[in-house]
Amino acid sequence: MPPDALSQIAAYGAALLERNQRINLTGAGTVDALLPQILDSLTILPFMSERHIDVGSGGGLPAIPAALVAHCQITLVESRAKKAAFLREIAQEIGIGADVVAARAEEAAHFPALRERFSSATARAVGPASTVAELTLPFLRIGGRSILQRGSMSLEERAALEDALLVLDGRIVEQKELDADRRLLVVEKAGPTPARFPRRSGVPSKRPLGARSFHGKPTGETE
Repeated sequence: MPPDALSQIAAYGAALLERNQRINLTGAGTVDALLPQILDSLTILPFMSERHIDVGSGGGLPAIPAALVAHCQITLVESRAKKAAFLREIAQEIGIGADVVAARAEEAAHFPALRERFSSATARAVGPASTVAELTLPFLRIGGRSILQRGSMSLEERAALEDALLVLDGRIVEQKELDADRRLLVVEKAGPTPARFPRRSGVPSKRPLGARSFHGKPTGETE
């Protein structure tokens, strides 16, 4: 890791833990708890491209640590005002090129300035894989890639993702096993995302795309 990136990541981690005492930015309350999350963020580096967007950024993981190493421009989408304010402040403090969009992903993905403009995307901890796909693919240009950070993944969740990608015009192009409990799925955007996606706020999480949800309930595509 370049020395400048190491010092910037250290400054970011210190600021994240300090502000976390006032704003709920991360579940990690100590350096020992935060370090694995930062290291996990760096696993997206091989698939991160020159213009990257992160959806539901929260405290900035995984995009900020990875961008500090990759030296790439990032856009962070965060709907909660206090967290968006933190992201703006920390970007300025550590000197990273970051645009912060204070809006829900379901709304931001329909903004002309953001739709189909990015070459890679992430959305950590926003829901099942098909929800991540619905929230990230609309931001990607054709050929862009969504990097899905997943833990254990059931056959039902995998099938729902594959069904969702038929509608969203994407395809799984790579799966990288990190260890027994962690993996990366890389989804490439094959064609333009239908204009109706993502669906209105809250629907992608409540009713994930796919033939059936993980609870056995049919899901809808037109809401």
